[in-house]
Amino acid sequence: MNRSGFAGYHPFINFIYFTAVLLFGMFFMHPVMQGIALVSASVYSILLRGKGAVRFQLIFMLPLLLFTAFINPAFSHAGVTILFYLRSGNPVTLESILYGISSACMFVTVLIWFSCYNAVMTSDKFIYLFGKLIPAMSLILSMVLRFVPRYKEQIKRISYAQRNIGKDVSQGNIIQRARNGLKILSIMTTWALENAIETADSMKSRGYGLTGRTSYSLYRFDNRDKGFMAVMLSLIVMIMIGEANGLYSMRFFPSIKAAAITPLSFLIYAAYLGFCMLPVIQHTMEAIKWRSITSKM
Repeated sequence: MNRSGFAGYHPFINFIYFTAVLLFGMFFMHPVMQGIALVSASVYSILLRGKGAVRFQLIFMLPLLLFTAFINPAFSHAGVTILFYLRSGNPVTLESILYGISSACMFVTVLIWFSCYNAVMTSDKFIYLFGKLIPAMSLILSMVLRFVPRYKEQIKRISYAQRNIGKDVSQGNIIQRARNGLKILSIMTTWALENAIETADSMKSRGYGLTGRTSYSLYRFDNRDKGFMAVMLSLIVMIMIGEANGLYSMRFFPSIKAAAITPLSFLIYAAYLGFCMLPVIQHTMEAIKWRSITSKM
């Protein structure tokens, strides 16, 4: 088992971290908190996936961010600070623009965190955590979570195979391309159904979900995991203290009003930054330690 990076920690730690960071990203609308979450998620995504994450963020996430940010003022006209009027006579307010930007940041941040989750929380980790509690549901969820990357890879293989015999969606006229696309879709559907049946039969033959069934696992909650868990929970407690004191409150309508920034606010912001950047900090410290060891060899 690979014990490098944040993915090398116990699955329970991975799951708790992503659950917390996703919930914080969805409910904290304060601009400072959203900025911290968006930057941290982007940095960790690039650390996990390299150039692929950069392309994903520039090609998909950035346009989505801009589209979501600017579509809200076109439909929502609430707010007291009118900037100008559209040709239809509807006002565009500062509050609706800022709320659109905030909603867009929240949406994109959650999507990036989910991409990191899919890279770290593999299906075997999910089954390890929930296989005994909800065996059928955990199997279904693990299959759903791996659906997109696995099926994307399979459809590429089918497309390459069809291209070799001149029946890809990029070959022929419009009608032929449509027929080729339907053929690829048919092949993909057949493969998906057969794969689901084979997976179900395989799990059933192994006694998955039966009472008293034991399973071998390489995961152990060691001292390394305990130390990381203590730091993570401490930061979560500090973040929740800030929430209890209203340090993240943000109102957009009818007028903009944010919580006042106090010395405690900076402490909580630092705690949230540290929490969001925990995987990156851990990876950096591990890389420095490894370089120190190799330099002495």
